[in-house]
Amino acid sequence: MPIEIGEETLGHVKRMFGAIENDVKIYFFRKEGECMYCDDTEQILDTLAGLSDKIHILKLGERSKEARKYGIPMFPAILIHGKHPYNIRYFGIPAGYEFGAFVEDLIDVSRGDVDIEPELKNIIRKRVRRPLRIMVFVTPTCPYCPLAVRTSHKLAIVNDLITGDTIEALEFQELASRYFVYAVPKVVIQVGSEDKVEFEGPLPTQHFVEKILEALGEDAL
Repeated sequence: MPIEIGEETLGHVKRMFGAIENDVKIYFFRKEGECMYCDDTEQILDTLAGLSDKIHILKLGERSKEARKYGIPMFPAILIHGKHPYNIRYFGIPAGYEFGAFVEDLIDVSRGDVDIEPELKNIIRKRVRRPLRIMVFVTPTCPYCPLAVRTSHKLAIVNDLITGDTIEALEFQELASRYFVYAVPKVVIQVGSEDKVEFEGPLPTQHFVEKILEALGEDAL
């Protein structure tokens, strides 16, 4: 069933896109064959691209060289690049409450800056010195999930060693079960490929940063 986005919402998003400063490239990866939400996800991306001439979509398959280059393991998947090639990814459809988070992400990556306290930015830049992945499990009907998503993606903009992954738990139930996702948002922080810290709920940015330092084995703030 096609995704319907109201005219009032589209008008609001178009006005928001007036804040886009640099071109945004959206890599859209879809699975070959049956893919329940690939068409709907593509429709959302096409609609958003139609609201700004600075948004560009590159549509790719699961076997593309880009999928291998960026380590895309499941589909549909979205990777967002803006002023820099950030590690901001969505696995699953950015619908429901995640639609707003996705729109705000597009603006942030175009600007290359985020509204985080300068002190916390400095901590993330200086103390995250090895690759770190933040997985945020969400559902489209969760009103608190965008807060965790936005924080993880802002931190990925501050430090390109951080990968911010948003994972739609209902679409990827096997992965959600592996991490015992019974409530969302559920956040898992990996260092290298090792799970280090898990927590539920949206945390203020300072506490989120403290969880990252805990995962790294660093002293708290």
